[in-house]
Amino acid sequence: MKSLKRLPIHYAWILLFLCFLGLLMVQGVRLSFGAFVQPWERSFATNRETISLISMVSFVFYGLSQPLVGRLADLYGLRIVFPAGVFLVGGSLIATTFASSPLHLVLLFGGMGSIGFGATSYVAVSAAITRWFHTRRGIAFGVMEAGVSAGQLVLVPVALFAVTTWGWQRFLFWVGLLLCLIVCPLLYFCLRSSPAEIGMRPYGEVQPEEQEAVTSTEKGSPLPWWRILATWPFWGLALPFFVCGVTTTGLMDTHLISYAHDHGFSTATVGVAVSLLAAFNIIGSLASGPLADIWDGRWMLALFYGVRALSLVLLLNVHHPFLLLLFSVIFGLVDFATVAPTQTLASHYFPSGAAGFVFGLLSLFHQLGSALGAYLPGLLYDWTGSYILVFSGAIALLVLATVINILLPPFKRGASLPAVELERG
Repeated sequence: MKSLKRLPIHYAWILLFLCFLGLLMVQGVRLSFGAFVQPWERSFATNRETISLISMVSFVFYGLSQPLVGRLADLYGLRIVFPAGVFLVGGSLIATTFASSPLHLVLLFGGMGSIGFGATSYVAVSAAITRWFHTRRGIAFGVMEAGVSAGQLVLVPVALFAVTTWGWQRFLFWVGLLLCLIVCPLLYFCLRSSPAEIGMRPYGEVQPEEQEAVTSTEKGSPLPWWRILATWPFWGLALPFFVCGVTTTGLMDTHLISYAHDHGFSTATVGVAVSLLAAFNIIGSLASGPLADIWDGRWMLALFYGVRALSLVLLLNVHHPFLLLLFSVIFGLVDFATVAPTQTLASHYFPSGAAGFVFGLLSLFHQLGSALGAYLPGLLYDWTGSYILVFSGAIALLVLATVINILLPPFKRGASLPAVELERG
C-alpha cells in the first residue's frame, strides 16, 4: 500500500488509465456486434430478424443490470465488480464459440455476456471516480467515456478484419481468453475502490475533515431508490439521457449505415463517415470532461442536445458525400460528450454514497432508450418506406431534452444540493 502512496503521480490517475484500458477492451467488443451479424446468419442459416433479437436482448439485459451494478459498486467497490464483469464477458465469449443454434447466441452473448458488459460499463467506474476525484471529475468522466469511444474506433475494424480472415469463433475465443487470463487479473490486483483502502485522500482534497466526511458518506447506508426517484434533479437528468440513448446507440449505431446506403452512398464513403464519427466522438468525449469542470453542465447539455438536433436536420438533407462527412463530424463531437456533464451534475446533485446506484439508474434509462431507438425506427421504416418520420421524431425529442436540461436546478460547486433535497424527503 505504501508503494502506491509513493508514486510520482496520484494513484487516481493510474486507476483512471486502467479503467480506460478495461473499457476499451470490453466495450469495444460490445460495440463490434455488427461485425458478427452476417457471419452468424451464414453459420446458423438464420435471418436478420433473429440476429437483431440478440441485439435487443443485449440492450435489455445490459440496461436492467445497471442499477444492480451501481448498487454493488457502492457496496463492494470497483475492484470486485469490474474484474468480475471482465471475467464474465470473457467466459461468455468463449462459450459463444461453442453455440450450435441462434438460441445459444441469445442466451450466451445476449444474456450472459450483456450482464458482464453491464458490470464493466461506466457505471462502476463513475462511482469510483466520485470517490477518487475531489476535483477534475469532469476530466475523469471524459477520459472514462473516451475509453468506450476508443474501443469502438479500435476494435470494430479489428473485429471486421479478424472475422473475415480467421472466422468469428476463433476471434471470440482468443479475445475471451485474453480477458479472462490477462485483463481480469491485472485489474483485480491493480485497482483500488476508494482512497481509504490505502490511506490516501481523493485527488484535489486537502482538508482532513473533508476526507472524514467523504469516508463517512461512502460507508453509510445507500440511499433508498424511492428517495432518489422523488427528486427533480434525477428526472431532469434521466429523461434527456433516455433521449440520448434513442438518438445515439439506438438510432445512429443501428440505422445510419442503412440510411446512407438508401441515399446511394458507397460502402467506402459510409465506412469513412462511420470512422470519422467515431474519431470525433473521442475528441468530443475528451473535450467535454474539462469543460464540465468549469462550465455549467445544464447549459452544456442543452447545447449538446441542441446541436445534435441540428445535425439530424442536416442528415435529412444529405445528398452529397461532403455533407455526410460533415454530419459525422458534428454528430461525433456531441455523441458521447453528453456523458461527462451528466455524470458531473449527478455527482453534485447526489452524495457519493449513492453515486453508483444513481449512475446505474441513469444508464438504465439510456439503454431503454437505445432499445427503443434500435427497434422502432426499423418498424416505422417498414411502414413508411423512409426514415423521414424517424428523424423528425428524434429531432423533436432532442428539442424537448434541451428544454428539460435548462430547467434543472442550479448548484454551487463544492456544495451538495441533493443532500438538502433528500433530507426534506
